[in-house]
Amino acid sequence: MRDRWPMQTINLTSHFLIAMPAMSDPNFSRTLTFVCEHNERGALGIVVNRPIEVTLESLFDQVKIPLGDAVLASQPVFFGGPVQFDHGFVLHRPVGAWKSTLPVGDIGLTTSRDILEAMAAGSGPREQMVALGYAGWAPGQLEDEISRNGWLTVRAATDLIFRTPPESRYDAAMGLLGVSAANLSEDAGHA
Repeated sequence: MRDRWPMQTINLTSHFLIAMPAMSDPNFSRTLTFVCEHNERGALGIVVNRPIEVTLESLFDQVKIPLGDAVLASQPVFFGGPVQFDHGFVLHRPVGAWKSTLPVGDIGLTTSRDILEAMAAGSGPREQMVALGYAGWAPGQLEDEISRNGWLTVRAATDLIFRTPPESRYDAAMGLLGVSAANLSEDAGHA
C-alpha cells in the first residue's frame, strides 16, 4: 500500500502542474495547470495552455457586456478544467479589489462579473486570462496522482501565464525544471 504524503508537508499553491506524457485523462493530456489553492480540503487549479474556439468577444456577448476593445475581443478563452465548465474564471494581475477574488501570490483568481465589466470599460487588470471551468482534486487525490507519476511540479513563474504564447507554455514550464518532455519516461523513477 502506498503511503500518502502528509498534507502539512506539501502545499502546491502557486505551483505549476505539468502533465506527464503518460497522462491518460484527455482533459489533462499535455496540460499546464496553475494551482490556485491547495489545502486540507483538496486542490483547485486552472489549465493555462489550452485555448478553446471561443473569443472574449463571443463570451462577453453571451453575458451581455458590450466589449469595444478589438484587441481584447480577439483574445481566446481557455479550457480551465472539466469542473463547472459553464462558469468563468479570470486569472489576472495585479490582484485588485474585485468582489470575489482569491489572491494567489501576485495573481488573483476572480469569479465575479465586476471584473468582466471593468475589462470591457478599459479599467480591468493589466494582464488577464479568462477560462471556463477549473480543475479540482479531493483531499489527497493530487498527492496520489503525483506519487503515481501523473504530474511534475514546479514553483510557478507567473510571467509565463501572461507573457508566453499558450502553445509554448508547457515546454517553458518544463524548462523551469531543466527538462524536456521528449526526454521523459512514462515510468516512475526513470528520466
